Amino acid sequence: MGVLAKIRDNIFGNGDEGEDVEEIVDPYTQDPTVYIEPNPVIYDIILIRPRTVDDMNYVVDQIVHEKNPVILDLIYMQNDSAESYQMAGAKIKMLRENYHAEAISISKTEDKNLILLTPSQINIIKKD
Repeated sequence: MGVLAKIRDNIFGNGDEGEDVEEIVDPYTQDPTVYIEPNPVIYDIILIRPRTVDDMNYVVDQIVHEKNPVILDLIYMQNDSAESYQMAGAKIKMLRENYHAEAISISKTEDKNLILLTPSQINIIKKD
């Protein structure tokens, strides 16, 4: 058993668990090299128009646990009542302070109030 096979067995075990490992041979030295390709990170971007506290809790869950960016349209809460709109603002503030989420206003018109929220792993880069 070669050195690479022993290393592979130590990492992946003796079973078929290492099937996604591809062995590559260097064309110049003919030495085999183990190449492990990392899985790409894919984020879902959630667009939501929250109307209730449960909807805002879903937004918090997406940012904190699922690590997905969220685009909020707060126009329903803004038009519904000052209390629900303030609650949404408090949740956004909590996400920023406790979880280092980023928030940026995308658009504020008569029929839209869009805010982009991202988890701390995703940076919003502002360019002029």
